[in-house]
Amino acid sequence: MKRRFTRIFFSITIIFCTLLPGILSAATADECSSDALRFGMSTALTGPISRLGLLMQMGVEAAFNEQNIKGGIRGRDLCLITLDDGYEPERTVPNIRHLIQQEKVLALIGNVGTPTAVVAAPICRQMRTLLFGAYTGAGILRRIPPDRYIINYRASYAEETEAMVNALIVQGGLKPEELAFFTQRDAFGDAGFSSGMKALKRHGLKDGRLIIHARYERNTSAVENGLATILLADPAPKAIIMVGAYGPCSKFVQLARENGVKSKILAVSFVSATLVAEELKEVGNGIIITEVVPHYQSTLPVVQDFRKALWILSNQRESASFGALEGYIVGRILIKSLQSLPEEPSRENIINALEALRRFNLGAGFNLHLSGSQHQASNMVWPTVIRNGQVMPFKWRDLADQ
Repeated sequence: MKRRFTRIFFSITIIFCTLLPGILSAATADECSSDALRFGMSTALTGPISRLGLLMQMGVEAAFNEQNIKGGIRGRDLCLITLDDGYEPERTVPNIRHLIQQEKVLALIGNVGTPTAVVAAPICRQMRTLLFGAYTGAGILRRIPPDRYIINYRASYAEETEAMVNALIVQGGLKPEELAFFTQRDAFGDAGFSSGMKALKRHGLKDGRLIIHARYERNTSAVENGLATILLADPAPKAIIMVGAYGPCSKFVQLARENGVKSKILAVSFVSATLVAEELKEVGNGIIITEVVPHYQSTLPVVQDFRKALWILSNQRESASFGALEGYIVGRILIKSLQSLPEEPSRENIINALEALRRFNLGAGFNLHLSGSQHQASNMVWPTVIRNGQVMPFKWRDLADQ
């Protein structure tokens, strides 16, 4: 009887922890001092894309820590409270409400993922709290005119997929119908596919049914059915654009190459070039991945600052990556806006300060723009390619040789 009770209790505990990971982590994650400027993040700290969430968190914390060492904002430290949503929207909702209502954060920053942003955005609008620098290029966060409570750093998925399609057709010499897509079956995958199709139609695609569209389920690695769709295509596509997470996309590439797929393979930034390269090693040779930040080995001042800040935060343990660099840049933009405020930061005047930045930079060669009518700081897309397990800068003009 005792053994049975123990099993029941253990099962209940697992269910409870699965349903409420963010709320449970809040008591231990919140180490802010009483006068700290508090910001919140709901992201994947566990689950199949946890490394993306952890890298984004690390980048923001590197920027905050760097500023705190300098004295914070008028003597007040910046503090990030991070809750785990496992990349599942139903866990994001209570996290966002908890951060805004209980933790009293000034803004949400750096949340990772499109399906989670879809549910976070309306809560932020309702509660008049900024959602800033989310790690997603989805159009739902890029309304025209812009939503007051949504401000982005990164280029959109539309800009990433358009850059790929343009290059494949102009530099690569392909016809629109020779492209295919492999995407996650949710709002993220749909956003990338829809943007890609619009770009193909601008290049003369007449019949969308000619485009092969393979899919897989979010938070799974069940890519076999999607691969079968590609393998059964006749004629075989000459290029495949992936819109998905690093785990399933890496598995898809591995299986595709094992099954003789010779197509060029490209992917949007969410897949994370560094993680795919690490996963696939030589099998990843030639995969092109667009990024929305400069290369993490760039000589740009902001990248050099990032590497130093990450080195200090991690006690010389963590190596640079695109994901952490994006978090750092998002953190730096927020800090720049806070430094411009003549009064105490509030949920509303932080938005005003970001919009007032207008054209600004984070060091020579890295120019950005925010205003009341412009809620996306950067439109830049940097292509990269995997070579022998390393991520290298890439030029679209070299695409025909891939």
